[in-house]
Amino acid sequence: MKNYDGYGMIAHVYDKLNSEIDYSEWADFNERLFEKYLTARPEIVLDLACGTGSMTLEMVRRGYDMIGVDGSEDMLSVAYDRWIDLCIENEEKGDGEHTLKRPLYLLQDMREFELYGTVGAVLCCLDSINYLIEDSDVERCFSCVHNYLDPDGLFVFDVNTPYKFENIYSDNAYILEDEMLDGNGGDGKRQIYCGWQNHYDRDSGICDFYLSLFEEKDGVYQRSDECQRERCHTAEKLGTMLKNNGFELLGIFGDTDMNEPKADCERYYIVARAKK
Repeated sequence: MKNYDGYGMIAHVYDKLNSEIDYSEWADFNERLFEKYLTARPEIVLDLACGTGSMTLEMVRRGYDMIGVDGSEDMLSVAYDRWIDLCIENEEKGDGEHTLKRPLYLLQDMREFELYGTVGAVLCCLDSINYLIEDSDVERCFSCVHNYLDPDGLFVFDVNTPYKFENIYSDNAYILEDEMLDGNGGDGKRQIYCGWQNHYDRDSGICDFYLSLFEEKDGVYQRSDECQRERCHTAEKLGTMLKNNGFELLGIFGDTDMNEPKADCERYYIVARAKK
């Protein structure tokens, strides 16, 4: 799969629907891991499954040379537009002399991406690994990450926990309501509603998300529908697959404060070292 269209419908509203994510705090966590487990600050960092580039740009602000890989052309288009906006913002603040390093965005499959060389660290945020349904897909991704990491380079990723699949996702339904700029160069706003119904199969560990997006345009709501799928991967299984692909598991945390996972934590933050 060279191109992934699963985010085509929501790419332009994705950041609104995930507005609760504190990427600055998350980037602080990444840098604490760099300081703890690396002998030097990584020169080049890959943001794998970078989406709309939120983490990519947060790391750019901190001076990192970033590569963003994603399988969705729509998400990368938004990421590129956000990079332009960041440059304009930087100029308006009078920081033109502090040139931001332009990220390299690549439209590639996270299971078989190709880079021009190795990197010091690979980040993979917001449960992207859960979108790899087959164990073989996870293995291929881990193998590819290992191939493009420097010796002793770090792989930092997160996954949704079994608790989240069984209790938060389950067969529940949710509705999000927000507003966003109309995109026509003015300051008008339009309403957006996103509703989804989940179906979780405990035997397979697969959860299907049936999404419906309603966007207000000229007083009329237009509807778009999309289905996404994630699979629950246990920490034990992921640890085994990391070891099978040349990694040393360094830690599994329950939050960005590096605390031990609790029984009801919703996300595992995993860090591993590439042994070569």
